[in-house]
Amino acid sequence: MSALKSLFKQTFIYGLATVLPRMMSFMLVPLYTSDGVLSSVSEYGEVSVIFSYFVLFNVILAYGMETAFFRFFNKDDDKNSVTGTSTISLVISSISFFIIALIFQNQIASFIDIDVKYINIVIWILLCDALVIIPFAWLRATQQPMRYAIIKILNVAINLGLNLFFLLALKDLSHNFSFFNSIYTENFEISYIFIANLISSGITLLLMLPFYTKIKYVFNIELWKRMMRYAYPVLIAGIAFSINETFDRILLKELLPKHIADVDIGMYSACYKLALFMTLFATAYRLGIEPYFFSHAKSLNPQKNYARILEFYIALGSIILLGVVVFADILKPIIVRSEDYWEAMWVVPIILMANFFLGIYHNLSVWYKVTDKTKFGAYISIVGAIITLVINIIFIKEFSYKASAVATLSAYAVMMILSYYFGRKYYPIPYNLKKILMYLILSIGLSILSFYQFRGDYVVGISMLIVFLGIVYFSEKDDIKKILRTK
Repeated sequence: MSALKSLFKQTFIYGLATVLPRMMSFMLVPLYTSDGVLSSVSEYGEVSVIFSYFVLFNVILAYGMETAFFRFFNKDDDKNSVTGTSTISLVISSISFFIIALIFQNQIASFIDIDVKYINIVIWILLCDALVIIPFAWLRATQQPMRYAIIKILNVAINLGLNLFFLLALKDLSHNFSFFNSIYTENFEISYIFIANLISSGITLLLMLPFYTKIKYVFNIELWKRMMRYAYPVLIAGIAFSINETFDRILLKELLPKHIADVDIGMYSACYKLALFMTLFATAYRLGIEPYFFSHAKSLNPQKNYARILEFYIALGSIILLGVVVFADILKPIIVRSEDYWEAMWVVPIILMANFFLGIYHNLSVWYKVTDKTKFGAYISIVGAIITLVINIIFIKEFSYKASAVATLSAYAVMMILSYYFGRKYYPIPYNLKKILMYLILSIGLSILSFYQFRGDYVVGISMLIVFLGIVYFSEKDDIKKILRTK
């Protein structure tokens, strides 16, 4: 139980590093969806499409090296060699990408139908983000969560502050001060969004530069080959994941008529953000459990702890799912300001469930990570990506973003089931299926009833939430007390 308490402490700190910055960046959604900031819903749709490409290229530029770093840092005795090899690899690949992308930026812009002025800024942001992958991973591997948290929070605080400055204050200041007038440009809002991102990413890189002065630049070619063999399936899985996560916006842009596409993408992306509460929880949990999985893989009976971790995740995730669904219409005007976006509220429970299943999948994925069978992660993610692509391509023209939401849910549900199935064969973990299924069936069933049958009836919705909280409390109270008493 002390191991679980250690996990929760670590998850709490990483949660601060994830939840607080995301909550600050969460404020960007009401900013972007407020009247008079972006000129239309379609502009927000355009921003969302560009950020979708961000997700894809961040995965490609990391090419699984972060996960490989964790695995070999805990596995090999020569940690300096692991750190140096992975760092040199990422620096060379990142700079190579940067040079090639700058040379061909016009061709890239033409191919994906995005203005080249945005592509130029995006290339610089991708370089900065790629160069901090191993430094951040090193902070997590060497158990420096506070420094990790501070830098992550500062990054988004700067991004948020600059967004507020560029989109709200700069225009007024330009009327009164010549300096601000010299940097203000009319109808430049989308560029300002990415400039704010670039400045925050650049400052983050500067803060992480001490890492590059501390490490020993040792490149072990044999170690690198082993790391790449481990990382390659992770890369494939990451690309597939990016397809599941954001490629629907790109497909919406390609498959819908242009005058409809950007508007639908804007509405869908804005209402999608209401699932952020689940995403924050799942991300914080994953950041905490990934180093834990590797560091405890050789301990006595780690499977028992892995099983309890999943049970706690599902219990907490079920509460978040039902809570957000019940209060979705109260949260809606706070987060998505303009009524022009609310038409897409239908997707909120679907996307919440999808992200819930994704979090379960990440918990279940322990079996292929600690057994070095990462190829299964790639296979499973590819299946998910195929489901995403097929459902979107077949149904987008008729159902638009509703098809995209259902595709995301279907993909993550299948990935979760496949991971459990193969995990039973290669690394059996004694999951309490009766309790897990009870939580899932109750929370999902009550969420569907609350949103699609009793939406707006808060007496019914809150009653459902209270009943479910009572069930979770009585099921988990003994273990909760043990964790709190453990020193």
